[in-house]
Amino acid sequence: MFKHLMISAAALSFAVMTGCASVPMESPEKDQAHKAFAVPSQDQAGLYIFRDSSLGAALKKTVKINGEPIGETAANTYFYRTVSPGPLVLATESEFSDNTLELNAEAGKNHFVRQSIKMGLFVGGAKLTEVSEEEGRKAVLSTKLAQ
Repeated sequence: MFKHLMISAAALSFAVMTGCASVPMESPEKDQAHKAFAVPSQDQAGLYIFRDSSLGAALKKTVKINGEPIGETAANTYFYRTVSPGPLVLATESEFSDNTLELNAEAGKNHFVRQSIKMGLFVGGAKLTEVSEEEGRKAVLSTKLAQ
Protein backbone atom coordinates (compact mmCIF):
# COMPACT_ATOMS: atom_id res chain seq x y z
CA MET A 1 0.00 0.00 0.00
CA PHE A 2 2.74 2.45 0.97
CA LYS A 3 4.59 1.67 -2.26
CA HIS A 4 1.48 2.49 -4.31
CA LEU A 5 1.02 5.73 -2.39
CA MET A 6 4.61 6.77 -3.08
CA ILE A 7 4.29 5.89 -6.78
CA SER A 8 1.07 7.92 -7.00
CA ALA A 9 2.70 10.88 -5.25
CA ALA A 10 5.68 10.72 -7.61
CA ALA A 11 3.40 10.58 -10.66
CA LEU A 12 1.39 13.56 -9.41
CA SER A 13 4.57 15.54 -8.75
CA PHE A 14 5.83 14.77 -12.25
CA ALA A 15 2.50 15.84 -13.77
CA VAL A 16 2.56 19.12 -11.84
CA MET A 17 6.17 19.76 -12.84
CA THR A 18 5.51 19.17 -16.56
CA GLY A 19 2.11 20.86 -17.08
CA CYS A 20 1.84 24.44 -18.27
CA ALA A 21 0.98 27.53 -16.22
CA SER A 22 0.13 30.91 -17.64
CA VAL A 23 0.50 34.41 -16.24
CA PRO A 24 -0.67 37.83 -17.55
CA MET A 25 1.63 38.99 -20.33
CA GLU A 26 2.64 42.45 -21.56
CA SER A 27 2.24 43.54 -25.18
CA PRO A 28 4.73 42.33 -27.80
CA GLU A 29 5.75 45.98 -28.30
CA LYS A 30 6.78 46.39 -24.64
CA ASP A 31 8.55 43.02 -24.79
CA GLN A 32 10.60 44.10 -27.81
CA ALA A 33 11.36 47.51 -26.29
CA HIS A 34 12.89 45.92 -23.17
CA LYS A 35 14.89 43.50 -25.33
CA ALA A 36 16.81 46.51 -26.68
CA PHE A 37 18.58 46.52 -23.25
CA ALA A 38 18.74 50.30 -23.04
CA VAL A 39 21.07 51.61 -20.36
CA PRO A 40 19.01 53.11 -17.51
CA SER A 41 19.49 56.73 -16.47
CA GLN A 42 22.31 57.53 -14.06
CA ASP A 43 19.89 57.72 -11.12
CA GLN A 44 18.30 54.31 -11.82
CA ALA A 45 19.29 50.66 -12.34
CA GLY A 46 17.61 48.17 -14.64
CA LEU A 47 16.58 44.78 -13.30
CA TYR A 48 15.67 41.78 -15.43
CA ILE A 49 14.37 38.74 -13.55
CA PHE A 50 13.87 35.81 -15.88
CA ARG A 51 12.84 32.17 -15.86
CA ASP A 52 14.25 30.56 -19.00
CA SER A 53 13.50 26.92 -18.28
CA SER A 54 10.43 24.80 -18.84
CA LEU A 55 11.15 22.66 -15.75
CA GLY A 56 8.15 23.06 -13.49
CA ALA A 57 6.09 24.56 -16.29
CA ALA A 58 2.89 24.01 -14.27
CA LEU A 59 4.23 26.16 -11.43
CA LYS A 60 3.79 29.91 -11.04
CA LYS A 61 6.22 31.50 -8.59
CA THR A 62 5.83 34.93 -6.97
CA VAL A 63 8.78 37.33 -7.16
CA LYS A 64 9.30 40.21 -4.70
CA ILE A 65 11.61 43.23 -4.55
CA ASN A 66 12.21 44.48 -1.00
CA GLY A 67 9.14 42.58 0.21
CA GLU A 68 6.79 43.95 -2.48
CA PRO A 69 5.38 41.38 -4.93
CA ILE A 70 5.96 42.33 -8.57
CA GLY A 71 4.15 39.34 -10.09
CA GLU A 72 4.30 35.65 -10.82
CA THR A 73 6.59 33.93 -13.27
CA ALA A 74 5.76 31.00 -15.51
CA ALA A 75 8.11 29.05 -17.75
CA ASN A 76 10.02 31.25 -20.23
CA THR A 77 8.93 34.63 -18.86
CA TYR A 78 10.72 37.69 -17.48
CA PHE A 79 10.10 40.92 -15.62
CA TYR A 80 11.81 44.24 -16.15
CA ARG A 81 11.82 46.96 -13.51
CA THR A 82 13.79 50.14 -12.95
CA VAL A 83 14.93 50.41 -9.35
CA SER A 84 16.79 52.89 -7.20
CA PRO A 85 20.50 52.15 -6.87
CA GLY A 86 21.65 50.46 -3.70
CA PRO A 87 20.99 47.26 -1.82
CA LEU A 88 17.92 45.20 -2.77
CA VAL A 89 16.49 42.00 -1.41
CA LEU A 90 14.92 39.89 -4.13
CA ALA A 91 12.75 36.96 -3.07
CA THR A 92 11.01 34.11 -4.79
CA GLU A 93 8.37 31.79 -3.48
CA SER A 94 9.74 28.37 -2.64
CA GLU A 95 8.41 25.24 -1.03
CA PHE A 96 8.45 26.21 2.65
CA SER A 97 9.59 29.85 2.69
CA ASP A 98 10.92 32.48 0.31
CA ASN A 99 14.44 32.11 -1.08
CA THR A 100 16.23 35.45 -1.21
CA LEU A 101 19.08 37.09 -3.07
CA GLU A 102 20.79 40.29 -1.95
CA LEU A 103 21.77 42.49 -4.88
CA ASN A 104 23.58 45.82 -4.94
CA ALA A 105 21.93 47.68 -7.83
CA GLU A 106 24.40 49.97 -9.60
CA ALA A 107 23.20 53.22 -11.16
CA GLY A 108 23.19 53.25 -14.96
CA LYS A 109 23.54 49.47 -15.20
CA ASN A 110 21.26 46.54 -16.06
CA HIS A 111 21.29 43.55 -13.71
CA PHE A 112 20.13 40.05 -14.66
CA VAL A 113 18.74 37.47 -12.23
CA ARG A 114 17.73 33.92 -13.15
CA GLN A 115 14.87 32.22 -11.32
CA SER A 116 15.38 28.44 -11.34
CA ILE A 117 12.85 25.79 -10.36
CA LYS A 118 14.15 22.93 -8.28
CA MET A 119 12.56 19.72 -7.10
CA GLY A 120 10.99 19.82 -3.66
CA LEU A 121 9.48 17.40 -1.20
CA PHE A 122 5.85 18.28 -1.99
CA VAL A 123 6.06 20.88 -4.75
CA GLY A 124 8.87 22.49 -6.73
CA GLY A 125 10.81 25.27 -5.09
CA ALA A 126 12.63 28.20 -6.66
CA LYS A 127 15.90 30.07 -6.26
CA LEU A 128 17.43 33.28 -7.62
CA THR A 129 20.94 33.70 -9.03
CA GLU A 130 22.57 36.81 -10.48
CA VAL A 131 24.15 36.10 -13.88
CA SER A 132 26.43 38.03 -16.22
CA GLU A 133 25.00 40.57 -18.62
CA GLU A 134 25.94 38.38 -21.60
CA GLU A 135 24.20 35.32 -20.16
CA GLY A 136 21.21 37.37 -19.03
CA ARG A 137 20.67 39.07 -22.39
CA LYS A 138 20.76 35.74 -24.20
CA ALA A 139 18.22 34.23 -21.78
CA VAL A 140 15.86 37.23 -21.87
CA LEU A 141 15.81 37.11 -25.67
CA SER A 142 14.35 33.59 -25.44
CA THR A 143 11.57 34.59 -23.02
CA LYS A 144 8.50 36.85 -23.03
CA LEU A 145 7.64 39.85 -20.82
CA ALA A 146 5.16 39.11 -18.02
CA GLN A 147 3.05 41.80 -16.31
